[in-house]
Amino acid sequence: MHRRITAPGALAAASLLLAIPASAASHAPGAPGIGDPYYPAYGNGGYDVSHYDLRLKYQPVTDRLEGTATLLARTTQDLSRFNLDFLLDVSEVRVNGALARFKASGEHELEITPKTPLDKGTAVTVVVRYSGVPSQQQAYGFTSWHRTPDGGVAANEPEAAWWWFPSNDHPLDKATYDVSVQVPDGTQAISNGTLQSTSSRLGWTRYNWRSSKPQATYLATLAVGRFDVTTGKTESGIPVINAYSKDLGANYGAARASVERTGEIADWLTEYFGPYPYNALGGYVPNVGTGYALETQTRPFYSPRQFANGANTSVVVHELAHQWYGDSVSVAAWRDIWINEGFARYAQWLWSEHEGEGTAQEIADYVYASRPADDPFWTVKPGDPGPERQFDIAVYDRGALALQALRNEIGDEDFFTLLKGWPQRYAHGTATVADFRRYAEEVSGKPLAALFDTWLYQPSKPSVTAARDASIAARTGKAPGTKAPGTKAPGAKAPAQPKSWKKIAATNDVHEHGDERHGH
Repeated sequence: MHRRITAPGALAAASLLLAIPASAASHAPGAPGIGDPYYPAYGNGGYDVSHYDLRLKYQPVTDRLEGTATLLARTTQDLSRFNLDFLLDVSEVRVNGALARFKASGEHELEITPKTPLDKGTAVTVVVRYSGVPSQQQAYGFTSWHRTPDGGVAANEPEAAWWWFPSNDHPLDKATYDVSVQVPDGTQAISNGTLQSTSSRLGWTRYNWRSSKPQATYLATLAVGRFDVTTGKTESGIPVINAYSKDLGANYGAARASVERTGEIADWLTEYFGPYPYNALGGYVPNVGTGYALETQTRPFYSPRQFANGANTSVVVHELAHQWYGDSVSVAAWRDIWINEGFARYAQWLWSEHEGEGTAQEIADYVYASRPADDPFWTVKPGDPGPERQFDIAVYDRGALALQALRNEIGDEDFFTLLKGWPQRYAHGTATVADFRRYAEEVSGKPLAALFDTWLYQPSKPSVTAARDASIAARTGKAPGTKAPGTKAPGAKAPAQPKSWKKIAATNDVHEHGDERHGH
């Protein structure tokens, strides 16, 4: 045994060090990104936001936005400075009441240096005063702000907040919201949640919206324009607010005939996914040129193009399914996109079954059979597609096919228990694909790693044997839903195209952004 001998002087020095409080020297800048493998610069490190209070004024004629954003946050490390994600011009920043230094950096970073460093675990109030013309701002060569003939709209994925409020822009940091917007009389401001109040003064009307449940930044939305607004309640009593641009032209009737069924569809989805997770519901269709739709929380965004060929309830099903799968339970990282899109697509398959236009099994058989093995579709891995393929059609269709394979493997009772249990397990939080696999194994009592690997992670078409084992037809003459033999029978036909397929396929650009953003 060796006894360590410490000199008295060393003891005194150690005691002195212990007596000195942590100095500013121990404080460091928060990371400029939250750590997402697909988007390293998105979000920020060092703090968590609990609430955003946005007080805005918007002039549709000039597209000028003025705002004061108040963020309530708590530090997660000793901070000397921290970043927000933002693009507009900032005139003043205060941290806990004191003026702070700030500067723009990178593509979309606002660096803030508080007057005094912030200790870990400190409650922080950040106030940012700003203004600008959102449509004139770009990052990475694109904009997420849609200029319309009568105003503007913020709606995009995975980023939209930078153009209208400073934020920690990543689903890992959810918060509640109060959004107060002043617009000229005769113009409306639409946002998430419940409309708390409106008031008019001197030619301007203020709309006060509240989202009382945690919400990811990309799911926050703002739409200013001239809308026809409808109100109602679902069978279960949830208030519904829908809004339609007055200038949708020939698409107006089909848009309204689809989105007005929001309450009915949400009630129907509760049979599969459990109680609706919010206290507000609706949808809006602004006059934008883009083609996609988005699951903005409680009030999805739909482009008029979604209804160019007539009413389409399938896209409404898709965006409302996201309220459970994507909004209440959000991705922990953007590579986990399958737990959003695979499930929203599968909800469309269930709706097809409900409408008598093809069962989920028949659609799965058709998807498997209609894509040959050399189709690039099968090279996309829905469980980790990569940033450039994040919204590839395979994440949707192959993603839903994986769910049918899972359903056939574990049986309907466990599968539908799983669909309801998942949004409860991770309500208002985030999760990964691996979390879902573990939960599926917990519910079913079966090892599922091989099944998930085959259907979500292999860059190739699952073999006929794998398809047979999953009860997916493989270009056989067997009736859909029966076990597919290992080889194609003489004279066998591919499964017939389900009646609902064209409606489902019409929503294939539901989240495709084309040249409007960086190709996702």
